[in-house]
Amino acid sequence: MGYEQTINQIISLINRSQRILILPSTPVDGDSVGSAIAFYIVLKKLNKDVTVVCNDPIPDVLKFLPKISSISQNMNSSNDFIISINDREIEIANLHTTREGDKFNIVITPKNRNITPDDVTFLRGESEYDLIITVDCAELKQLKGIYENNTELFHSLPVINIDHHISNTNYGKINHVDVMASSATEIIFSILKRLSEEHNTQLIDEDVATLLLTGIITDTGSFQNANTTPRSFAKAAELVAYGARQQEIIQQIYKTKQLSQLKLWGRVLSKIQTDETHKIVWSVVTQQDLKDTESLMEQTGDIIDELMTNAPGAEVIVLIKEKENGQISGSIRTTHASVDASAIAEHFGGGGHTQAAGFTMQNTTPSDAEYKIINHIKDYQKNHLNIKDGAKAPSSKKSQKPIIDVQKLIAKIKEVQKVNQIMPTIDDSSHLKIYQPEDTADQDDLDQEESAQSIKKAPEKQPKSSAKNSIKSTPSPKSEPPKTATDIHKNTYRFEE
Repeated sequence: MGYEQTINQIISLINRSQRILILPSTPVDGDSVGSAIAFYIVLKKLNKDVTVVCNDPIPDVLKFLPKISSISQNMNSSNDFIISINDREIEIANLHTTREGDKFNIVITPKNRNITPDDVTFLRGESEYDLIITVDCAELKQLKGIYENNTELFHSLPVINIDHHISNTNYGKINHVDVMASSATEIIFSILKRLSEEHNTQLIDEDVATLLLTGIITDTGSFQNANTTPRSFAKAAELVAYGARQQEIIQQIYKTKQLSQLKLWGRVLSKIQTDETHKIVWSVVTQQDLKDTESLMEQTGDIIDELMTNAPGAEVIVLIKEKENGQISGSIRTTHASVDASAIAEHFGGGGHTQAAGFTMQNTTPSDAEYKIINHIKDYQKNHLNIKDGAKAPSSKKSQKPIIDVQKLIAKIKEVQKVNQIMPTIDDSSHLKIYQPEDTADQDDLDQEESAQSIKKAPEKQPKSSAKNSIKSTPSPKSEPPKTATDIHKNTYRFEE
């Protein structure tokens, strides 16, 4: 089916539907939430009854988005179970219920003849919805409890599946999967423009444009990731022309950091591990790390992408995270398209893109998961790099770079340490401005021993800190947030160039 034909089918089905359920994928990110709320606003303008439900809570970093309160964690589904007697000639003399141990009985006493099993049918109550739209969701299990507790709903209602992941399982009645798109919002932008044309009205306002641009910016790592294409830039420019608040997005997502997040980053950086032979860099985040730093798992979100800028010798970067429910999740990034992150993730039941993928493991511990994950990646890299047993990876004769930039790593750790040192002096109502060094990037994904070894190998002399690297406790009058941005939370830090 062609691209235009698929969009036509989507628009036709939306036009024929009234009660629409929109489901963003989990883990929640700027693309899934931006896609869902953008659809919500537009369909509301078309007088549709729209519900957005997400299994997971919304991360604090995304709560600045317009209409974020429209997302619920509960579905309005009917729990009615209907027992029907099919024969009109049967008259009912009595109807009552009894309980026998764990059994609940419904007793029907006929007046004129016996009731046979053929006379009885069982039905579910009418659904609250007539259409489901999933966004940024490669497979239904990413919806977690929403799907697990309502599987019949997904078989009885038409599902429009809009996604950009190569691992998508095409589970919908209509599958609009564009693996060349940088984000789901990039795909949805085209659909919403066609809806505007169809209804001869402008449906994309500044809020919708901001939501769509959020998806593109976050999924491309602010246009730094390998999935950034000329089309991504073109769509972003068009959204800015529609009124998207680009500076608000950058300010809230990339330049505003809570103190707890900085402390967590320091912990992650101190646990970095490397394997130079197989060109792997990784770290593990445990529940104890979150407890010690008073942070949330969602605050690890952009560390892995930032780490890539300081690991020039690595081909695979991995962040292993211990979730509250005992699950282990893994995020994988690769620095070359020849190393397939989605293939690695699929081994553990996950998926994603060629250079960015993820997976979830059940019933295991962080240490056991780490052992299995890293050993599998070593086997993958052994074949990819043609490494023989006991041999090191072939290296270029050109000047070799270390697998990770220790100088930048140490600078980042010290930056966080400075924050921790002054933390007791911070008043609840005060805010700090942290001016990020141009040559310092946020770090992400790795474990303890090799980080300590790498730091020991670093030269004793460190670059002298400049005023630019210092922490200022006096806010700069020139760095006011956009008027449309939400207030900065207390103990929140803004990184500014």
